[in-house]
Amino acid sequence: MSDTWYRWDGDDLLLQLRVQPRAGKDQFVGPYGDQYKVRITAPPVDGKANAHLIRFLAKAFGVGRDQVSLINGDSCKNKGFRIEAPRKFPISLTKP
Repeated sequence: MSDTWYRWDGDDLLLQLRVQPRAGKDQFVGPYGDQYKVRITAPPVDGKANAHLIRFLAKAFGVGRDQVSLINGDSCKNKGFRIEAPRKFPISLTKP
C-alpha cells in the first residue's frame, strides 16, 4: 500500500497534514487517511498555528523556516506543505 500523504517533487517533499491545534505537545501522530496527523500546542488564532507549525516542521526536517512553505489550507485543519530538500526525517518516508 502506498502512502498518499506525501510525495516527492524532485528534491522537495510535499506533505498533506491534518493539524490538531492546542495540543499538549508538538508531535507527529501517524497516518490519518490520506493525510498525516500532527499535533501542535499553538492556538488557531491570527496565523499563530501556521507559524508555529512551520517552525516545528523546519526543525523536524532539518531545514530553515524559509524552506518550508504552506501551499494550501491556510485557514483549515487540512494543510499542504512543501519542504525544500529535507535533511532529516522524523517520520518514516521512502524516496523512489
